[in-house]
Amino acid sequence: MQKSVLITGCSSGIGLAAAMDLQARGYHVLAACRKPDDVARMEHQGFSGILLDLDDAESVSRAAEQVIALTNNCLHGLFNNGGFGVYGPLAHLSRQQLEQQFSTNFFGTHQLTMLLLPALQASGNGRIINTSSVLGLISTPGRGAYAASKYALEAWSDALRMEQRRYGIRVSLIEPGPIHSRFTDNVSQAQQDKPVQNPGIAARFTLPPEAILPKLRHALESSHPRLRYPVTLVAHAMTILKRLLPGWMLDRILRGH
Repeated sequence: MQKSVLITGCSSGIGLAAAMDLQARGYHVLAACRKPDDVARMEHQGFSGILLDLDDAESVSRAAEQVIALTNNCLHGLFNNGGFGVYGPLAHLSRQQLEQQFSTNFFGTHQLTMLLLPALQASGNGRIINTSSVLGLISTPGRGAYAASKYALEAWSDALRMEQRRYGIRVSLIEPGPIHSRFTDNVSQAQQDKPVQNPGIAARFTLPPEAILPKLRHALESSHPRLRYPVTLVAHAMTILKRLLPGWMLDRILRGH
């Protein structure tokens, strides 16, 4: 029986690479995008297109209903990959900007996942994979809002993993460092005249979105999926440094990144 996987944020980058790879591996891929044109493009490429705006509760509900109908209420995998970044010093961010950051990156993901839990439980071996970030491990100046949303996703994933284990559902986190994608182009900058930019050295460690694919396959297919999958040298390094270094020393490194 063909297994179904829903991927959010499929218009480009990690989501698109994941959709293409899993389709080639024989999965029934439901590709969720925010814009109707992108949904139509995904359908033209042989995917089941899903219109989904994580910032809109009604859109999330409609998307979940469509997924349940298309999978006959039996979903093997949910790859929560959709999201965006709000960048800028915290002193320049409004409550509304923070709410939108969490609405898309966290609240929408929670709503979608909860609506699809029965379908994931019905599969008997459901997998939930969440795209976090190296900024779910550490925070840096100008990226506090985005990092906060990913820190929340990390804690939420840990609780969900323990709560759903008795239903056979495994929950994993993919934690990418710098990846070539349209993410940076779509960042909402709080200060247009002083945009937060990636440090020049980051380009030396940036990988294509396909770098996450071995991790995603393992999380979906292994009988023993890992809790966390760092991707890129930066993510691996920060995972180790956060464990080993005192806070003040890590702050000094990150302030000067």
